[in-house]
Parts: sequence; structure tokens; C-alpha cells
Amino acid sequence: MKLHKPLLSFLLLLLLTVQAMAQDAISKDAIEELQLQAINDTAFTLRTTSEEGNLVKYNGPLPLRVNGDLLETAFLNGEATFSLSERAELVQVSANMGTHTLARLYRLNPEAENGVREFPMWLSILPPLIAIVLALIFREVLLALFAGIWVGGFVIYGLSVKSFFTGLLAVGDTYLMEALTDGDHVSVIIFSMLIGGMVAIISKNGGMAGVVNLLSRYAKSAKSSQVVTWVLGVAIFFDDYANTLIVGNTMRPVTDGHRVSREKLAYLVDSTAAPVAAIAFVTTWIGAELGYIKDAAISLGIEEGAYSMFFHSLEYAYYPVLTLVFMLMLILMNRDFGTMHKAEMRARTTGAVTSSSLDESGQERQQQEMAEFEPVDATRTRAVNALLPVLTVIFGTVIGLLYTGYAPEVWADTSMGFLRKLSTTIGDSNSYVALVWASLSGVIVAIALTVSQRIMSLTSTMESLVVGFKTMLPAILILVLAWSLAAVTKELYTAEYLTSLFSGNISPQFLPEITFFLAAIIAFSTGSSWGTMAILYPLMLPAAWYVCQQQGYPMDETMPIIYNVISVVLAGSVFGDHCSPISDTTILSSLASGCNHIDHVKTQLPYAVTVALVANIVCTNLSSFGVHWLLVYLIGAVILWGFIKIFGKKNEEVVVPATEMA
Repeated sequence: MKLHKPLLSFLLLLLLTVQAMAQDAISKDAIEELQLQAINDTAFTLRTTSEEGNLVKYNGPLPLRVNGDLLETAFLNGEATFSLSERAELVQVSANMGTHTLARLYRLNPEAENGVREFPMWLSILPPLIAIVLALIFREVLLALFAGIWVGGFVIYGLSVKSFFTGLLAVGDTYLMEALTDGDHVSVIIFSMLIGGMVAIISKNGGMAGVVNLLSRYAKSAKSSQVVTWVLGVAIFFDDYANTLIVGNTMRPVTDGHRVSREKLAYLVDSTAAPVAAIAFVTTWIGAELGYIKDAAISLGIEEGAYSMFFHSLEYAYYPVLTLVFMLMLILMNRDFGTMHKAEMRARTTGAVTSSSLDESGQERQQQEMAEFEPVDATRTRAVNALLPVLTVIFGTVIGLLYTGYAPEVWADTSMGFLRKLSTTIGDSNSYVALVWASLSGVIVAIALTVSQRIMSLTSTMESLVVGFKTMLPAILILVLAWSLAAVTKELYTAEYLTSLFSGNISPQFLPEITFFLAAIIAFSTGSSWGTMAILYPLMLPAAWYVCQQQGYPMDETMPIIYNVISVVLAGSVFGDHCSPISDTTILSSLASGCNHIDHVKTQLPYAVTVALVANIVCTNLSSFGVHWLLVYLIGAVILWGFIKIFGKKNEEVVVPATEMA
């Protein structure tokens, strides 16, 4: 018996070892469900199970995304615990299982089983989807956005009869209130109102008419007026909001005079704003971009600086660059296609620059709008009365960016060049404060010029300011609702769910292409390019790095893929933002150009999709096969030129009567 005891112990130990190895050998692919149990308000237990609910005793690490944050969790016998930093009503969990991705949404509910109630994750895409569909069908953006927020509240508050009414009330007492109490949002509202007020004043004092007369020397036709608009859009590169509002409001009288449709003006304004701001070295975007890149580089042990990585990523910035090239080719070739061509032909042949001017009510609105901005004295049209306020806004914004972002240690660092110091300073600035300062200064200069020259009395000038405020009200309402909807999608973790759908095992060569479309879908659904970048940069940069490492890529092959992913996150975000009717920059472009918002979305969409397909399917794939980036850009531009040549139709040139130009 003494001899059998060691043998028995050995066999028992061997059996336990084999059992443990068998448990360890359970693949992540065997996990089909995630079950969450609440320990308390912030601590939870997660169990890996089969579809039937049986425990899958998985042992090992399992990367989770909990409420958007990456969490490395070790499972033992199919169970793991984790904690949140603070209590959350909703808990979203997604896990990459290798061949598939699981994503679940839970709501804390002490009365429910395990203290939580599970929601189908696909419900998180309902609010933006309903808003987008209703906006496109009924062309009533306010109603569509309101409906999207209401549906989101219905999902968040429990999918019950009670939550149907609770969600309706939450539109006003929760989401609209949160949108209006956000400091950045209020800054945009104030900036927009001040710009609208300034435009009203410089229109009434004859300054805008003077600018029209001045630009008419260069804008002698529909083509040249569009070229001037494009140049201004590229020149005001430091901020997309400032770009949109200044260029749209300044060029609208010029393009109207040459019978360029408001839809085309809105496209030129919208598609120069974000692409230029996204790729320029000195913009309000650069700080956020460098911050995300730097965080990822530090976590991955990449020694290259964030600014250097951003600079290298510009070799792959196909969508923003080709968008600018595509617009210029459309203008110079005098061709358009699709709904944009119809809008241009309507404007050229009938003089109706907006679709609403085709009916009597639209004509009355347009005449009323023009009457409100006609100079009080047609004989005193001085361009300086408009140029000085506009230049005050432009240079005031730059000065404000430098002032709010200035750091002595940055400028004292001898290892940094001037451009890098400048970009770092503007990247660290408070762009919202700078824009408010600049627009307020512009209004003050406009009032001073008007009153000092006795063009209008102080009372009449202030009345014009209020009229300008009123013109901005419809767009501000849309902005507030769009921000509220964005808050709903954030609370439902819509973007994280969309990300989880596209996660999985992929080849490094296809990672940039997939990342582009993933960014586009998220930006389109949420209406926020910045929000998309905030989600995807921390996710896709590490993913690209680890995929390359797992497949044995050397450093010289890994870094180009990293650069490409940096670029396509940004490019996809801008593209999705261009296409989304709930995007704030798209709304501002419609506002500044005086274009019906849905008309702008419908005419811009085919152009944005055309460039995106060429940039991503052709250019990104060519770069993945090692084609030099300069040649890739050239190939992309040639393809777009050929597309315009084949499918574009000539816009009819008409002689605009002198009375109409005046």
C-alpha cells in the first residue's frame, strides 16, 4: 500500500493537471454569450457562457471594452470581476473573441435578475438612424432630430410604457439642458450669433456690397467666383468653424450675383473647411490629434515623436487632399453631375439660387431676406467697412489661439523648430474662447465704423445686430438638437457598438481600408468627427501595432501601416462628417451659405462618396502594395479627372444682366 500511495497521488496530480490544461485550452471562440452580475453599483462579475447559458470555463486574459475604455481582464473558470470608477446607469461590454465579437448593453436595475437588465445592442443605433432617415425623407431636420433624441430616451429609460413618456420629457429636462450648459456649445452659439450680427451690420452699412464690387473684379463669372471661394476656403485654414461661417457669409452675395447655386456654395464651403483644418500644421485640430497619437505611442513603446508621426501620416491623407483637388477640377472643368448639376442648371437658367425660390413662398422669403440686408445708402458702398471687421475676426482668432495656448517652456525649448512650437501652441489653445473674442471684436469694429461714418445711428445699428441674431436662430436650434442627439448616442455607446461589429482578425494590409469605413460609419451615425477620432485612435493604433507584431512584421513595415491608420481615422471621420445630416459643421455650412440643409446634404453626398471610394479603395490599396505616395496621389487625381470627364455634364454659361449683378 505504501508503494501505491505515491503512484495514486501522482495519477491524481496528473489528472488535475490534464483537467486544468483542458480548461486552459478552451478557445475564446467557444464563448458565445457574456452574462453580467452586479456586485454593487460599481463592481461586477462577468461570466463567459454558451448560447444555452452554460458556463464556458475559459482561463486566461480577455481584452474587454467597458463603457469605451480598454480593460485587460483575467478570467478564471469563466469568471472575472471588474469595477467602474463611478456609478453608471448603463454598462456596455464588448469582447474580441478572435473570430467574432460580442457586445452587450446592460442597465443597472436592482429589481432585475443579477441586478442588471440586458438590452439588445443594436438598439443603440436606432436614435441616429431614425434621425437621419426622417431628415432625408421629410426634409424636416428639427422634427427628425427631436424624434431621434426621444427614441434614445425611450431605450435608455427602460423600453417600457413609462419610459416612452419619460424619454419624451428627458428631451427637454436632460439632453437639451446638457447641450445648453456645455461651455464649448455655448461658445459656438455666441460665436455664430455674433458672426450673424456682424454680417447684418456690414450688409446694412454697405460694406458687403463694397466687397462684392471688389471681388467682382476677380469673380467675373460663375467659374471665377467659385475659384475665389475655393481659395478663401483654403486660406482660412486654422479652424473649420471660422472657415465655414466667414467664407459662406462673405461669398454668398458674390456667387448669387453670378447665378451659382447655394448648394454648390455650401459644398465648396463645407468641403474646404474640415479637410484643410484636419491636415494643416497649425490648426485647432492639431492638439487633439497629437494628443491621441502621443498617448498611443507611449503605450506601445514607439520612440518616434507625435508630431513626426503626424507629418508622416500626411503621405496617406488621400481623402482630404483629393477632396480639395476634386473641387478645383469641377470648377475649372465647369462640370457637375447628379443632383448638383440639376441645382446648377436651375440657378444658371432661372436665377433661382435656392430650391425654395421656385415657389411663391420661397420667393417671398428670399425677397424679405435680401431686404433685411440691403445697404441703407446704395451710394456709400465701401469695402473697408466689411473687410476690417472680417480681418479682425481672422487675425483676432489667430491671436486668441496663440494667447490661450502660449506656454513659456515650449518656446524656451531649443530642440523644437518654429513651426513645431507654433503648432504646439495653437494645438494647446482654447479655440472656443478665441473665436468668441474674435467675433466680439469684429462686431465692435463693425459698429464703430458704421456709427463713426454716420451711415446709421447707434439705435439702427443695434437693431441690425438683433436682426442678424434672428437669422441664426434656426441653425442654432438644429445645432442644439444635434448636440443633444450626440449625447444620447454617447450614453448608449453607439460608436463602441459599431466599432465592435468591425473588430476581429484582419490582415495588416487591409487594416487602413477597414479603419476608414469604420470611422466613416461612426462619424455619419454620430455627426461628430472629433468624437470618432476620440474613439478610434486609442483603439485602432494599438490594434494595428499588435496585428503587425503578431504576424512578424519588421519595424520598417509596421510604421507605414501605423502612419496610414493615423491618416485614415482622420480622413474617415471627415468623410462621415461630410455625409451626415446631423453633423454640426454640415449644419453650419448650410447656414452660412443660405442653403436648405437637406439640399446641401443630398448634393454633397455623391461628391463625397466618389472621392472616398477613389481615396480608400484605389489609393489606400496602392499604398499598401508599396507604391510611392506621390504616384498614388497622381493616380487618384487622374481617376477623379476621368470620372468628371465621363460622367460630369457641362454647366450652361449665361450672361447675367447688369441689373441683377448690381
